[in-house]
Amino acid sequence: MTRKAVFLDVDGTLLNDSGLVPASARTAVQQARRNGHLVFLCTGRSLAELWPEVMDIGFDGVIAAAGGYVEVDGQVLTHHNVPVDQVQRVVDFFDSHGVNYFLEANSGLYGSAAIKSQMREVLYGGVTDEDVLAELERGFGPFIDHVVVGQDPLRDDINKISFLGAEVPFEVIRAEFADTFDVIPATVPQFEPNSGELALAGIHKAGAIETVLSHLGIPVEDTMAYGDGHNDLEMLAYVHLGVAMANAHQKAKDVADDITGTPDEDGILTSFTKYGLT
Repeated sequence: MTRKAVFLDVDGTLLNDSGLVPASARTAVQQARRNGHLVFLCTGRSLAELWPEVMDIGFDGVIAAAGGYVEVDGQVLTHHNVPVDQVQRVVDFFDSHGVNYFLEANSGLYGSAAIKSQMREVLYGGVTDEDVLAELERGFGPFIDHVVVGQDPLRDDINKISFLGAEVPFEVIRAEFADTFDVIPATVPQFEPNSGELALAGIHKAGAIETVLSHLGIPVEDTMAYGDGHNDLEMLAYVHLGVAMANAHQKAKDVADDITGTPDEDGILTSFTKYGLT
């Protein structure tokens, strides 16, 4: 079989609803790589949000920040940062409208004063089953722990910006920043409605995949991708075989070539097996 280059989204694709990697997904990735295929993470997360739970699986490269950062075999191919004046603009708007946010960089996550408490409420609020809560804390606890508050948010290493449960209508936020950013709904499925992400306009996963393919000399005919969210649309449309998860947004399903099960339904392994990767 021709060697394939496979690109995997993280939240809602590689990770389940508790933010954990199902054993079947870990097995699928490792078997595919043993069989000579290349497997890359292709996520909206920045490097600081990719815990050992994910990275210890082993990958041939990482596309992070929804295409803003590309690394193959330890070599950084591209890295786009938000200009400091635009970080200032977003922070000023969110602060003046009472919107909690976190700025995503490879060095860490830098948040507004109340972002951690809001994240805990969104991710854990109302959960009374101790086993379920323990699993959620194992999956999402590192996410909250890695957010730094109280530091000057005006940094020159910000990849993208996320906001959580804004009282300002989403379309108002989108219109406010449309000249500089692509504003999409949050790609972490567990985040509440009216949450979203701001990435530099024109930066997306498909462009990053093209960079990887050009670097490695791989034709697009030998590519596959798996995703579930709004920032996966370009990726799923660009690769030769785009696969949406059963839990994917309808728009992702509409552009995909196939649909597999959810992470906990062994969706990655089932599809890898179907297409001869494992």
